[in-house]
Amino acid sequence: MLRMKLAALAAAGSLAGGTASAQVEIEYWQYFFDARVTAMETLIENFEEANPDITVTMTHFPYADYRTKVAAAIPAGEGPDVVQLFYGWLNDYIEAELIQPLPTDTFDPEVIDAEFFPMVGAMKRDGQYFALPTAVRSLALFYNERLFEEAGIEGPPETLDEMVEIAAALTERDGAGNITQVGITTGMTAQDHHWFREVLVRQFGGEPYTDDYRNVNWNSEAGQAALEFYAGLESEHGVTASGFMDEPQAAFKAQRAGMHIDGSFRIGSLEDVRGLRYGVAELPAGPDGTRSNYSSYWVNAITTKAEGERYDAAVRFMEYVVSDEAMQIWLDVVGELPAKPSVGLTDENANDPTFGPFIRGLDYAHTTKFADESAQRQILVDMLARVDIEGQDMAESLAEAAAAEQAILDEYYGE
Repeated sequence: MLRMKLAALAAAGSLAGGTASAQVEIEYWQYFFDARVTAMETLIENFEEANPDITVTMTHFPYADYRTKVAAAIPAGEGPDVVQLFYGWLNDYIEAELIQPLPTDTFDPEVIDAEFFPMVGAMKRDGQYFALPTAVRSLALFYNERLFEEAGIEGPPETLDEMVEIAAALTERDGAGNITQVGITTGMTAQDHHWFREVLVRQFGGEPYTDDYRNVNWNSEAGQAALEFYAGLESEHGVTASGFMDEPQAAFKAQRAGMHIDGSFRIGSLEDVRGLRYGVAELPAGPDGTRSNYSSYWVNAITTKAEGERYDAAVRFMEYVVSDEAMQIWLDVVGELPAKPSVGLTDENANDPTFGPFIRGLDYAHTTKFADESAQRQILVDMLARVDIEGQDMAESLAEAAAAEQAILDEYYGE
């Protein structure tokens, strides 16, 4: 099993497959997110205590600069030995020869297939895994308990219709009609592009993609209904405002938003907000009761820079960061869900009032296979802007966006 035998390794004090040797230093890179950095500091400390012959140095960068830094460093023989990447970037990293396959004697594909959530199988190429996650993510509805209490609302919405009703009750405006508190946050640049594709389109009776995500399928009646609902939160119901307080999570942290859809990774940063009392609920069901969710994950991989003793050390570090112990630490610190059902779906975790809704959401979640996640997200941002700002007909904007995304997929898959 993929489990670090810490006591044995500490006693051995040697690199995998070798005898005692000099101190080996490896580098680990990830993008900066405060809770993730804190969690990794704990994992590194635990690993180094059990492996005194290995030192792990962590470097982190702002998200906007991260991919550029990685792409420049590794070909130059610099940078990380173990690197964190978004699951949707895997093909790019393989094609650019930035990462190398995980050794099958330590990371047996059959064992991984059996022990990890099925979505992790997307990290396998030609029967061999190139990367593995410590945790997976899903979406849920955060709600401000204080604002709910003040408005006399007993609990979070079960359906989209209830969500709109509650959002209306929580929305506030000043004397000039300017919105000062949104009932629910919105923002395609945040998590809403996932909510639109994998949740709303499905809840209105559609399927966002066909042929294993190679063909766009949301230019449909269901896709238009999903867009009408989403855009209508602002244009029809007036319960939100695009760009309110710059970004959705900032409005929720400032307690100027009643509800906010976000990933489980947000939990760690919300815990540090003074005076914020919030609850978490599963995403509201669609008009016919359909529940859906979006799941994603960041993975760790061994780079092509890692050779010799550094490679052996990197393998051992990778083995620990995907261990059961590491997954539970990541859940407790970051709020991201363990990548193994055996760790995540314990009674304690599944019934936790904060983690539970995210964990239950994994049962009906879908993982989008992106060709270019950033470009595909921008297409939905532009789609909504054409409707909201330029006044373009929704059906026309939807069709234009679907065609643009299909072009990305066709180029990527060589169609």
